[in-house]
Amino acid sequence: MNGRIRWMGWALALVALGRLGAVDAEKAARLANTVFLDATGVKNLRLEMAEAEERTFDETLHVLGRAEVFPGKRQFVSSRVAGRAVQVLAVVDHEVKAGDPLVVVESRQAGDPPPRVTLVAPIAGYVVELSVSPGDPVSPEKPLLAIVDLSRVHALARVPEHHANRLRRGLKVRVTSPGWPGEVWESEIAHLGVMADPDSGTLEAACYVDNEGTWLRPGMRVEFDIVTRTRPGLMSVPRSAVQGEGANRFVFVADDAVTNAFVKVPVVVGAVNDQYAEIPEGLFPGDRVVTAGAYSLAYAGKGNVSLKDALDAAHGHEHNEDGSEKVAGASGEAGHAHDVAGHGASAGAGGRSALLWFSLAGNGVLLVLLLLGIGTGRRAGTDVDAGKGGPRAG
Repeated sequence: MNGRIRWMGWALALVALGRLGAVDAEKAARLANTVFLDATGVKNLRLEMAEAEERTFDETLHVLGRAEVFPGKRQFVSSRVAGRAVQVLAVVDHEVKAGDPLVVVESRQAGDPPPRVTLVAPIAGYVVELSVSPGDPVSPEKPLLAIVDLSRVHALARVPEHHANRLRRGLKVRVTSPGWPGEVWESEIAHLGVMADPDSGTLEAACYVDNEGTWLRPGMRVEFDIVTRTRPGLMSVPRSAVQGEGANRFVFVADDAVTNAFVKVPVVVGAVNDQYAEIPEGLFPGDRVVTAGAYSLAYAGKGNVSLKDALDAAHGHEHNEDGSEKVAGASGEAGHAHDVAGHGASAGAGGRSALLWFSLAGNGVLLVLLLLGIGTGRRAGTDVDAGKGGPRAG
């Protein structure tokens, strides 16, 4: 019986040692995947961060299209009388106000001098399609120019017809243009095309976009992210934070206890839209992930600061090269080993180091108790055997 107790004690001790080894391996892996920078390194890599948080996640359909002139916002200018242009005041691509003079036409009617008519801008906008020069003949059936109002544009998405079941009027749309990186125009589907294009196999989805600043110009290629479904309460991060490919996706999380330390954390990536990536596994709410500069950080190696210097700066006292505490009076001796974050960061955002230390401490206490139990079992077995005539051999 006592032999069985001793055997169970040793087995549990080995399990506890295995758990300690697993914790050490986890700490070593974390250290190997940590980049330490100084303030200059952070500035050079232009790092920016955002918090991982639960938010309403939009599932989107990404399609291409073009900006066009809004219906009714193009006005042609022509002369009601035949004659010739004696003065052209309009300049192509220049902005005009309603009522501004554009072309002076001398009539063919008899007179000394012949009567003249001044053609003015019917609306405010930009002069396009100017096709008249001084001295050119003018006739009522020939437009001389056009005025285009760009305060609002028609954005026409070309949606592959196999996505037709996901479309309906009123769906929210985010419109972007390669010509204006970072700019987003909010809109919604105003109407769907009655007929599909048989050549391209697409269906038109039209949006009306307020174009303050007139950045979007007719003919420009634009991109559409149509929100087809929303799901609340999903953990997500800006999509620029996610690095890697295929099965190896990761983000860099800022360590809360060590300034300018960034840990490469593997994550599971779910749905991705034009702004965010769903992260069902790998992050805690409040984790600060690197967004701008994350790609460069992946190639920064171990950074430009050593583990010792990073911990010295974070905690205000010296450490050994391996990050352990320096024991007073024992220069260079290995002391109490730090986790990558050092001194146990708070649980939650950036609290992975605290959890590791808690696990390490718990395993250590368990190991001590088990070893004490083994020793007690041995003594008890010896006493029992002694009562029967002395200790048993082996």
